[in-house]
Amino acid sequence: MTQSNRRTFLQSTAALATVSAGASAFAASSASVGVAVIGTGGQGKHHVSGWLSTRDAQLKYVCDVDRGHLAEAAKIAPDAKAVSDLRQILEDDSVQAVSIATPDHWHTPAALLALAAGKHVYVEKPCSHNVREGRMLVNAAARTGKLVQHGTQSRSSAWIQAAMQMLRDGVIGDVLVAKAWDVQIRANIGKAKPTAPPTGFDYDTWLGPAPVVEFQSNRHHYTWHWWHAFGTGDAGNDGVHELDIARWGLGVNQHPSRVTSVGGKYFHDDDQQFPDTMT
Repeated sequence: MTQSNRRTFLQSTAALATVSAGASAFAASSASVGVAVIGTGGQGKHHVSGWLSTRDAQLKYVCDVDRGHLAEAAKIAPDAKAVSDLRQILEDDSVQAVSIATPDHWHTPAALLALAAGKHVYVEKPCSHNVREGRMLVNAAARTGKLVQHGTQSRSSAWIQAAMQMLRDGVIGDVLVAKAWDVQIRANIGKAKPTAPPTGFDYDTWLGPAPVVEFQSNRHHYTWHWWHAFGTGDAGNDGVHELDIARWGLGVNQHPSRVTSVGGKYFHDDDQQFPDTMT
């Protein structure tokens, strides 16, 4: 996609996001639900396999801007249409729900577009790239009346649900404090210089709503997590699960008015922009 076409795409999709969809949420029916997976890389592959094994769901589309990822998804789901432009999905009335597993910076934009097009949404964690986007998503879900599920899958875990019920039953008394602890050993992403994007990778569309920067091999697949414009670091990547469980255990629904954090980069001298150690 050229820079000119990229601007046109973003303008048209932004306009679409302002349209409110009036259809109701899923009605009880024996008919299968048409689903599309947007983003078929690492986590997206699990979405594809998951929908294929889900009763009453029919995987209609797989979508990715990387032809390699798209080809792999097409092998897993040969009956699904393989497309690189999510607008084809948004325009298809046979799709009632989308499953979003893109890089973080595309989570909310893709979800807003899907809601505006009348689709229900499952979106990977974190549901937004920042707090403002998260509020936009909550408001859009309320406005459209569509179902939105956030990919903090611990909420669907039977054993974690059982543990939470035990806390509610007072097994350990009053729960006053919860600590979230996330430990990951991440690889050194090195230091890279801008190069041309790989063949078959639509980098302009991948950038989407993010600032336009030249392609670098160490802010590409998965390593985008460690760049401010595209990811949310380990706090948003895995820490979101621990924080969610801690808040769930406390039974709190309100967000704090102030958060204090300290940290830094102590392990790798690389291009990563987020702290590798943080409290």
